[in-house]
Amino acid sequence: MLKIAIQKSGRLYEDSIKLLKECGIELNNGNKQLKAAAFNFPIEVYFLRDDDIPQYVYDGVADIGIVGENVLLEKNKNIDIAYRLGFGRCRLSIAVPKAVQYNSIEDLRGLKIATTYSTILQQYLNDKNIEAEIHEISGSVEIAPSIGLADAICDLVSSGSTLFTNGLKEVEVILQSEAVLSVNKNLTTEKRLILDKLLLRINSVKTAKNNKYILLNAPNHQLKNIFSLLPGMKSPTVVPLVEEGWSSIQSVVNENDFWDVIEKLKQFEAEGIIVIPIEKMIV
Repeated sequence: MLKIAIQKSGRLYEDSIKLLKECGIELNNGNKQLKAAAFNFPIEVYFLRDDDIPQYVYDGVADIGIVGENVLLEKNKNIDIAYRLGFGRCRLSIAVPKAVQYNSIEDLRGLKIATTYSTILQQYLNDKNIEAEIHEISGSVEIAPSIGLADAICDLVSSGSTLFTNGLKEVEVILQSEAVLSVNKNLTTEKRLILDKLLLRINSVKTAKNNKYILLNAPNHQLKNIFSLLPGMKSPTVVPLVEEGWSSIQSVVNENDFWDVIEKLKQFEAEGIIVIPIEKMIV
C-alpha cells in the first residue's frame, strides 16, 4: 500500500482531496480522521500539518506527499518532485513599505528582513551577493515593518491584497510556487508500481483540464486551413456530412489557445462549433 501525506487543513487541503476524487479514489474521512484508507485503490492517506509533510516523506513514514513547493524548498530535504500539480499557485516575494523608494535589489543591502522562509531567502540573497539581516518569525510577517521589527519582509503573495492592506509593496519575486507531489527516494518496486498507476490517473485528469473537445462543421475547401489549427491528439477526425461539400470535424484544443483558435475557425467558415469539457484524457 502506498502512503500519501496531504494537508489536514489549509489552502491545499480541498484541492488535494478533489484531485484524489477525480482520480477515482474514494476515501472515508467523514469524521476528520488523521488516517484514511481508500476503498478502491491501494493507498492510505495521512492528514498532516503542511510543514511536517517533507519530513514525513523524507523519513519514509509517508511514501509521497502533496505540499507547496515553497515548503519543500524551505525544509531542504532530499526529496524528488514527481509531478507539478498546478493548484495552490503563489509566489514568495520581498516587500517594503510603500513610502520607501526602491530602485534595485541593492537597496536591500544592510536591511533587516522578516520572514518565515529564512532558508530560501538566504539562498536568494547569497546568489545576488547581497548581505542583509534575516529575522525569522512565524506568522503575521506583514506587520513586522509597521511595528519596527524589520525594514522589509519576505512572504507568500497571492493577490497582493494583504500587502496593500498593511502598507507594503512587492519589489522582488524570489520563487513561483505551486503544489507538487513529492516522493521518497527509496520506494520499493511494489510501491513504485502503485505510484506509476497514480501518476497515470493524475496526468489524465490534469491533461483533460488543459484541453477541450471541439466539434464543428466546415466546407471541404477550408479543411487544410482548419487542420493547421486543429492537430488533435494525432490528427482531427473528419466525417462527411449529407450536404455535399461539407464535413464534420472533431478535435482537441488546448485551453490556452482556445479563443485564438475559435476566432480563426470562424474566419475559415466553420459553423456550429460545439465545445465539450473532457473528464479524463490518456495520452
